[in-house]
Amino acid sequence: MTHLETLVTPELEAQKGVWIDEEVSYPISASDIRKWAIAVYWDETPPRIYWDEEYARSTRWGGIIAPEDFNPFAWSMTRPVMMGAVPGQEVKKGENTLNGGMTEKFGVKMRPGDVITTRSQLTHWEERQGRNGLTLYLYVLTEWTNQHDELVKTRVRTTIRY
Repeated sequence: MTHLETLVTPELEAQKGVWIDEEVSYPISASDIRKWAIAVYWDETPPRIYWDEEYARSTRWGGIIAPEDFNPFAWSMTRPVMMGAVPGQEVKKGENTLNGGMTEKFGVKMRPGDVITTRSQLTHWEERQGRNGLTLYLYVLTEWTNQHDELVKTRVRTTIRY
């Protein structure tokens, strides 16, 4: 009888479907949006919808909106601890990680005054043989909602472990 090897641990099984890492942003200001747009579009002038209140009122949005890539958590007071390999320490099987990419879908626009809540959950995984041996593909869903519980954005991030 052969023993099937797996990178799926009981701890990983216990994490599946559990919402974690909830964080609430500071209220978004028009100044935050304007500064973000200036930085993103530098050295060109950003679209007026991001900084010109009079113009923005005349659009279908009725006011300033944030670019879809705006991050209201960029000014958080705390930062997550980044885990990584320690120089000289041997990496165990399944601890090598690669960024497998991400996809995002956008909902309602972020606006001045919005307070955004984010949370994440491991939704599922796939395990298969790869060129480096047994490989685990982890899929983590992150969602952002505003103070009205409207969906602002979802992101599915893929992490590859081998």
